[in-house]
Amino acid sequence: MLRYLRLLGIQLRASLALGAQYRVEFLVAGALSVFWTLLGLVPLLVLFRGGGEVAGWTFPETLVVMGWFGLMKGVLEGAVNPSLTAVVEHIRKGTLDFVLLKPADAQFLVSTQRFEPWRIVDVAAGLAVMAFAFHRMGRAPGPGAVLLAAAVLASAVVILYSLWILVVSAAFFVVKVDNLSFLFLSLYDAARWPADVFPWMLRAVFTFVVPLAVLTTFPAQALLGRMRWEGVLATAAGAGLFALVARQVWLRSIGRYTSASS
Repeated sequence: MLRYLRLLGIQLRASLALGAQYRVEFLVAGALSVFWTLLGLVPLLVLFRGGGEVAGWTFPETLVVMGWFGLMKGVLEGAVNPSLTAVVEHIRKGTLDFVLLKPADAQFLVSTQRFEPWRIVDVAAGLAVMAFAFHRMGRAPGPGAVLLAAAVLASAVVILYSLWILVVSAAFFVVKVDNLSFLFLSLYDAARWPADVFPWMLRAVFTFVVPLAVLTTFPAQALLGRMRWEGVLATAAGAGLFALVARQVWLRSIGRYTSASS
């Protein structure tokens, strides 16, 4: 475990050093992230211009979901997508050998080979939106709610990573998965809304098939005090199942890999 933590630290330092070489790009990209976050609030302002509730969610409560959406988008675009997208290029070119021959777990190496440090702005923007939401509600989340939300967040990150591993594993079979990745990112946009606003069939899909609700709605419910420990444990069990399935699919997919030297 310590060995892999050291490897992770090396990869993070390398990504930070690379990002520091392009400071202007860092600032511009960060400013754009803030702009898109603010622009994403416009539909909510239009929807709640008359006040009231939508599917049992008030405007400040929906803002909490939007905040989690921004935070998880920062995790996706900053820590998950860059590394795993590079894997697709390795598979396409047959150069994944350079990873498979290293004395470490291949899934760990491909998952940590690249990070986008400036995406921390998305995380900060999401936290700022949540802080504003609780300011509008005139209260702060209790310690218990924060603890539950942190537990659900851990499960959400595992599920998000596992979903992306499944998408990338498809590259071993079809080579070109750009459309799949675009489809996933398009579906992820639905996570900016509370799951309750969708018809029951879509709610079921977004909870059990493509669990977008677990990424944003569940953490928001935990932070708002709407979730009990039973729900948190069920979410953790689901995350563990997704991780196990993703691991098995990854191992089977590597068995189909044909290197450039083959």
